[in-house]
Amino acid sequence: MKRHLNTLYVTTQGAYLFKDGETLAVKVEETVRLRLPIHTVAGVVCFGQVSVSPFLLGHCAENNVAVSFLTVNGKFLAKVQGPASGNVLLRRQQYRMADDTATCAATARFFLTGKLANARTVLLRALRDHGEKIDASAVRRVVDRLSQHLTGLEARSDLDALRGLEGDAAHAYYGVFDQLIVSCHEAFRFAGRNRRPPLDPVNCLLSFLYTLLAHDVRSALETTGLDPAVGFLHRDRPGRPGLALDMMEEFRPFFADRLALTLINLGRVRPKGFITAETGAVLMDEATRKEVLIAYQERKQDVVEHPFLREKMPLGLLFHMQATLFARYVRGDLDGYPPLLWK
Repeated sequence: MKRHLNTLYVTTQGAYLFKDGETLAVKVEETVRLRLPIHTVAGVVCFGQVSVSPFLLGHCAENNVAVSFLTVNGKFLAKVQGPASGNVLLRRQQYRMADDTATCAATARFFLTGKLANARTVLLRALRDHGEKIDASAVRRVVDRLSQHLTGLEARSDLDALRGLEGDAAHAYYGVFDQLIVSCHEAFRFAGRNRRPPLDPVNCLLSFLYTLLAHDVRSALETTGLDPAVGFLHRDRPGRPGLALDMMEEFRPFFADRLALTLINLGRVRPKGFITAETGAVLMDEATRKEVLIAYQERKQDVVEHPFLREKMPLGLLFHMQATLFARYVRGDLDGYPPLLWK
């Protein structure tokens, strides 16, 4: 189980990754900086100008280690993966479910339940921890709105109606997200969600964390044998991992959003670590990027109790547990998919 927690992030520009016996080695300026036994690595994520030898790519494929390539600022480019694992019957059933309108809407409702419930919990935590520092009445109004939407989910059987409800909930949630930033507020103001490119430090941080989250969720789905491209809430689009984006929804609030707030409010990221390009895009410098990656890996080590399985495990294993539960739902072993509800 420890294997699932070990993702290697390579951010040093000019680094070269190669196979050295049964180990993955990293060389920088002709000096080997790191060696890892391949069986201890769950995945490799390369940022920017990082090279990987063909022999290592083959070795990773044989050992079910995915290698992802991102731009230096975290935009996904490509992924090298070995043969698809899992039972083909599982994937065929997934496709049938995604093609059935009623089943597709019912499945999307599970993911939205997790997203809205966890977003509400994030706001309730903020009221509990920083109620005297924020506009509590505005945050409570959004909490009530999310509660109403959670109740209203059951009454909606149309996928477009569910997407409309999700859009309204997201707009309300991000509308008070600025209230949750209680440190360096002037430098980290949040006026709303924007991306491609992010136009402020908070959006830059959120987009980067969402990219890391998408990588881990996608890898978990592939390991389970599901097709990460065929989603329910996020419909098919070339190059888009629809199912990974679906499952991400329940993780975004309590994993990525809370981590972003922690990094800002505890001063682990600072305003000077963000750079505005000529295009208006806001980027992280290398030191800030490394700090975020360290915090992300540390967060994955936190031990939590899975609310459905009632077992304690590192948070990083929740991606794989949810993927396994979803596979059981697809096979018909479970009547429904139990979204991860954070307490």
